[in-house]
Amino acid sequence: MGFISTNDGTEIFYKDWGSGQPVVFSHGWPLNADTWDDQLHLVASHGYRAIAHDRRGHGRSAQPWHGNDMDTYADDLAQLIETLDLHDVVLVGHSTGGGEVTRYIGRHGTARVAKAVLLGAVPPLMLKTDANPQGLPIEVFDGIRAGVTADRSQFYAELSLPFFGFNRPGAVVSQGLRDSFWMWSMQVGLKGALDCIRAFSETDFTEDLKRFDVPTLIAHGDDDQIVPIVAGGLESAKIVKDARLKVYPGAPHGLVGAYKDEFNADLLAFLAS
Repeated sequence: MGFISTNDGTEIFYKDWGSGQPVVFSHGWPLNADTWDDQLHLVASHGYRAIAHDRRGHGRSAQPWHGNDMDTYADDLAQLIETLDLHDVVLVGHSTGGGEVTRYIGRHGTARVAKAVLLGAVPPLMLKTDANPQGLPIEVFDGIRAGVTADRSQFYAELSLPFFGFNRPGAVVSQGLRDSFWMWSMQVGLKGALDCIRAFSETDFTEDLKRFDVPTLIAHGDDDQIVPIVAGGLESAKIVKDARLKVYPGAPHGLVGAYKDEFNADLLAFLAS
């Protein structure tokens, strides 16, 4: 584990496990790299170098007032990759992290990238517009901002229910996982959290997706209550050339239970392919 310093002086925390071909994970909002621990351990145990960082404003990274936007998130990822001198990288992004990975490829290309995985990712665009009628209305994101501003602790505690699909009939609820989600969420600074809502909801990644020229796995649960599949994975798969689309029936946004096991198996298979 360690830190890198970006061009604007922001300290970015990262964890670095194992050795071999690097697999770099980008996490969702409002979490941090710890959400990837199961997958980090999995791939490092199978002969890969597993790396995950806390996005600026989140977790153990610094909380600058400026730069909480997709361009800067992508540039931070680029500086991590360049500082560690990584090549032949597999980029894996979940939710907002999928946007970070997508904007990275849009801005920095694939010279250092071998493959990409977008899981429950926000591209191409979450916000409903005239050109994107399957998106979510701005009022949804205004509600998220209002909830975080008014009582972020309670908001995050309640968000864990739809995030993991624990609000569905018959769901097996893990209070421990809900507690972990709350703990990770409370580590994001308020300024970074609010700015990131705009970044993940209003950024259009369509042109970035057109720049993908490496094998890409697009994976999405069809009961995702956070990033609906009709606005996310299904649309991205239409744009990324030769993308592999994997739909998980009944799966929520967050990795849990049998869904997590199936994704882990798919991830290992994709890495080895």
